[in-house]
Amino acid sequence: MNTDLFSLANKNALVVGGAGDLGFAILEGFVEAGASVMCIDKDVKGKEKIKSLKAYGKAYFLEVDITNEDEIIDSITKSKEILSGNIDILVNSAGIQRRASSELFLKQDWDDILSINLTSAFSYCQIVGTEMISQGYGKIINIASMQSFLGGITIPAYAASKGGIAQLTKALSNDWAAKGITVNAIAPGYMDTQLNTNLVNDPVRNKEILSRIPIQRWGNPEDLKGCAVFLASDASKYVTGSIIPVDGGFLAR
Repeated sequence: MNTDLFSLANKNALVVGGAGDLGFAILEGFVEAGASVMCIDKDVKGKEKIKSLKAYGKAYFLEVDITNEDEIIDSITKSKEILSGNIDILVNSAGIQRRASSELFLKQDWDDILSINLTSAFSYCQIVGTEMISQGYGKIINIASMQSFLGGITIPAYAASKGGIAQLTKALSNDWAAKGITVNAIAPGYMDTQLNTNLVNDPVRNKEILSRIPIQRWGNPEDLKGCAVFLASDASKYVTGSIIPVDGGFLAR
């Protein structure tokens, strides 16, 4: 098999939420595969983290409030200028979490989660996707979740947002597949990240979760690299509309 199928050489990738644990691992995988990457995040720590990737290739950072449509538009324009070309790959990995029983869940928390986890993803997909249509090529990868399939506990807004990501992925794929754009999603399993610190540190929930993972460990961000590079490369040119679990076998249990 020609391994060049997995190469991202001469490709420009934009990763929204790239300063987070999962987003940064994907950024790292892309750079290692030859892509030039732009990290978009509100967390300015991303500017420091991105420095570790410069030894591999071109990696940049933009501080952006992705709840602001004007900043989203501006970030796309600036990304193309800095990367000196069109965006070939878009990843939406930004996400936040708030927990409370559904009857006590705050409306503000609901609005915040839907805005960051779902609405911003649609905005980036729509704007970048429109440009990808004009160039006849594009790879869009959304970050879904186990909660795209399951309801979870005390996370009504997060579950709704990730269910929405899965359905948005399918809808965009239906609209754009014939126009040269593949749209897929990765559904990470239970990952040992900052977003799941409370679960990792809860002995009861931790034991429950581990008992359902056949590989018998929590995932780590690096576990997403291979799937992300596959979906961003020509190796997946006939794959679209898929929600791919990277979950250690959790859903099959």
